[in-house]
Amino acid sequence: MSSLTITTIQSHLHWQDKAANLKMFEEKIDSIKEKTELVVLPEMFSTGFVMKPEQLAETMDGDTVQWMKRVAAKRRIILTGSIIIREPHQDIENTPVHYYNRLIWMLPNGEYGYYDKRHRFAFAGEDQNYTAGSKRLIASVKGWKVNLLVCYDLRFPVWSRQSAVERDELEYDLLIYVANWPEQRNHAWKTLLQARAIENQCYVIGVNRVGKDGMSLYHSGDSMIIDPLGEILYHKKDEENIFTITINKDSLQNVRDKFPFWKDRDQFTIH
Repeated sequence: MSSLTITTIQSHLHWQDKAANLKMFEEKIDSIKEKTELVVLPEMFSTGFVMKPEQLAETMDGDTVQWMKRVAAKRRIILTGSIIIREPHQDIENTPVHYYNRLIWMLPNGEYGYYDKRHRFAFAGEDQNYTAGSKRLIASVKGWKVNLLVCYDLRFPVWSRQSAVERDELEYDLLIYVANWPEQRNHAWKTLLQARAIENQCYVIGVNRVGKDGMSLYHSGDSMIIDPLGEILYHKKDEENIFTITINKDSLQNVRDKFPFWKDRDQFTIH
């Protein structure tokens, strides 16, 4: 069965400065010496977690999406992270403008999928500035199914809960959260990442930013990679870090075969 090599980038972010962030992340991606297949960036990686989408939003043919296409093609990688997107693309009379915290899954051939953050962080006013997404994105790569979610989604286990598909297989193998999660609540971040891995019997990757943002909130990073038994394979606190790991489908299947807890799950459908 196949392996998948993934690189996580835990980084500070330049507050509301797209050009500086894109330059910085391209330099970091270019510095990766190992062969990698998927590179994961934090939430709102081009701006920081800002509540001014009318000033910073882009369209799907804007600079950041074009940058993702170019970098993914240059390095022959899948590139993912979330940015601020405006819909519709053009002004249309009597059509309201919506802003989304949108995770992009960019393939090296320029094709992409996207996921709009479902759970908006009302504590910071995200619900007043952004429109909620309505459907999940489960991407495919090398036989792996990857469920892609954003930050605050982590607190809502029903949204990430596995369901069975054909032949009684599980819905996905890897769960990724990209985040701007403040240090003052990092205990919840670390605990819930492990819980999501255990309850869904999958690998979990959480990629967070570090440093103070423009609101003087400190982020400790605490990016993590966790195996299907909840064991921590990687954890980095407080400092910038680029980390590459290869995860193996055989190891995942062995856990599911040896401990088939997923077969006793509650049956329900998410609408």
